[in-house]
Amino acid sequence: MKLVIVTAVEEFHKDVIKLFKKAGIESFSESEIDGYKNSPTLLATNSWFASEKGGNESNMFFSFTEEIHIDALFDLIRTFNSNLETNNPIRAIVLPIERSL
Repeated sequence: MKLVIVTAVEEFHKDVIKLFKKAGIESFSESEIDGYKNSPTLLATNSWFASEKGGNESNMFFSFTEEIHIDALFDLIRTFNSNLETNNPIRAIVLPIERSL
């Protein structure tokens, strides 16, 4: 069993849920997060007040699941990202589980 964590901008919320289901991952959790990029020029131009820094509405999904489902999910995310016209790809990482109860 491994832990997969996926982050995506709010725009892709429904897409990520579909990708999880297509990969056979039926049990997962999600949380709303703010995403930030450390680019001063980008932050200054996107904000009405240059001194204000704001994040992008994003989501974090995570699931404890088997490697076969994670492999399928990574393939689906790779395909999804290859067709994007934005600079906000879906990101995913996998962490091994040493112990669980």
